[in-house]
Amino acid sequence: MSLQKYEILLKAVETGSLTKVGEQLNLTQSAVSHAISSLEQELGLTLLIRNRSGVRLTSSGERLFHFFQGIQQLNERLYQEIALIKGLVAGTVKLGVFSSVSIHWLPGMVKAFNAEFPHIEVKLYDGHYQEIEQWLATGHIDIGFVSLPTLQPLDVTELKKDRMFCVLPPGHALANQSAVSLDQIINEPFIIPISGCDADVRRIFMKYKGPLNIKYELEDDHAIMSMVEHGLGISILPEMILAHMTHNLCLRPLEGEHYRTIGLAAISRNNLSPAAAQMFQFITEWVGHHQL
Repeated sequence: MSLQKYEILLKAVETGSLTKVGEQLNLTQSAVSHAISSLEQELGLTLLIRNRSGVRLTSSGERLFHFFQGIQQLNERLYQEIALIKGLVAGTVKLGVFSSVSIHWLPGMVKAFNAEFPHIEVKLYDGHYQEIEQWLATGHIDIGFVSLPTLQPLDVTELKKDRMFCVLPPGHALANQSAVSLDQIINEPFIIPISGCDADVRRIFMKYKGPLNIKYELEDDHAIMSMVEHGLGISILPEMILAHMTHNLCLRPLEGEHYRTIGLAAISRNNLSPAAAQMFQFITEWVGHHQL
């Protein structure tokens, strides 16, 4: 069986589209369809359901999927070990990132990494906290940025404590204070970030029995800041997100020590491929050196 057939199948599951597989692997759609059909004939099983909305695994495909994934991962490890024997660090690393890391760390970090390790290809997967943890757990990515504590049992190295700030519109009564207590904002109309920082915010308020007075839920950080600027509510966001804001807002620290803790995670650092292990070490050193 050809390893390329496995790669094509895995890409089809990842993208949900044979057309996208062809675009990413520089193959015609006919070649993609033929490779999958050929694999199904070799196994005597139907692996994909094809319809107008795209493709997805059959029940047989779901049972075999992690074996195909394992074969691809072992092939990548073999390639990387051969490169090490030849004195090179080479291969592909799949890195999971969330938005604030993508904006503030990723450009400089990846540029420096590419300069030092030109034979390692970095593939980026952008998602929120829970998606990144799930990708790690299923082997979809090698390493990823997370917020601690994680829901999944992961091997995590802490990188940064990111202070949480209360975000207020101009002229808000609480803006006259040097710091804001949780008691003062629990009943304020609240705009909560979703798909990520909501876990950090909800963790802060866990000791309160009553719910937050949530008026709006938004995924985009800049949309939240714009809503606050227009007096539609207040919010709590990490300092890293607020560092380069252009909105007219009042930022006040919360009384007490309230942070989100950013870490870099893998299923097991001891089992990382040489390329992934090299990138894990590089990121931890890069963040520490830049004191971000």
